[in-house]
Amino acid sequence: MATEKTVAGRKTLRFKGELKGAKILLDEASVTATENILMASVLARGRTVIFNAACEPHIVDLATMLNAMGAKIAGAGTNRIEVEGVESLHGCEATVGCDYIEAGSYIVAAAVTGGELTLTGVDPAPFEILEGAFARFGVTWTIDAKERTLRYVPKKRLKMKYDLGDAIPSVADGTWPAFPSDLMSILIVLATQTRGTCLFFEKMFESRLYFVDHLRQMGAKIVQCDPHRVVVTGPSQLCGGTVTSPDIRAGISLVIAALAAKGESTILGAETVDRGYVAVETELSRLGAGIVRKA
Repeated sequence: MATEKTVAGRKTLRFKGELKGAKILLDEASVTATENILMASVLARGRTVIFNAACEPHIVDLATMLNAMGAKIAGAGTNRIEVEGVESLHGCEATVGCDYIEAGSYIVAAAVTGGELTLTGVDPAPFEILEGAFARFGVTWTIDAKERTLRYVPKKRLKMKYDLGDAIPSVADGTWPAFPSDLMSILIVLATQTRGTCLFFEKMFESRLYFVDHLRQMGAKIVQCDPHRVVVTGPSQLCGGTVTSPDIRAGISLVIAALAAKGESTILGAETVDRGYVAVETELSRLGAGIVRKA
């Protein structure tokens, strides 16, 4: 049970429960599990060690905020995090970090439509992880670290960079700092508009790739090998149609595909996109997209 108490003019959070520090080995490097254990352990009695912790930038953001509130956390951003429990936390000011998944989505939207894009408030570090996969499709950018801006300027055409010996390249996801699963669906749309062939290997989720049926319906050249692998050959002339969004990332991928498609598209279940993209139709309209939301 948590209670609030005012000390020296500011509120503190004090925990009255029986949580005790422990050594915890996660079965998988889950972001949500790591975040929940962090929030519980900062007010638990004693020392907590999290092994196989998630390393994503937003884990570091959370730990930084908790430390500013009086917590004692070390190792955030690595797979071993140590926490010394404290009696109470106090308020602080915190800044939400750059959403590199959202940023990557808008970069692909610009790439498949031949547009230019400038993103502000960018943290350069996550984009060092992403740039290798994007460069396979001919998508590169420049970052001004001082101004915290990212600039994407389109090339004449998107072309796949093949591996040594002209081997077909592949994109596989994994736990951070591997390529993030949340960008796989988006890069598949990019591949449909890129000259060449690419294998996508989704290792993290069972049914993430089933949305490609909608892309095939729009004219994409995609072969689904099994629930985890698809082969995409591009470029394809996509055509508008009516499709249904099954989840956040597939939803924004279908939006991006619709922007690149010829004709009008209707995306049902678009509310799923709102879970990861605030006012997406407004932001895309500002970039010149012809997009409206219908109630």
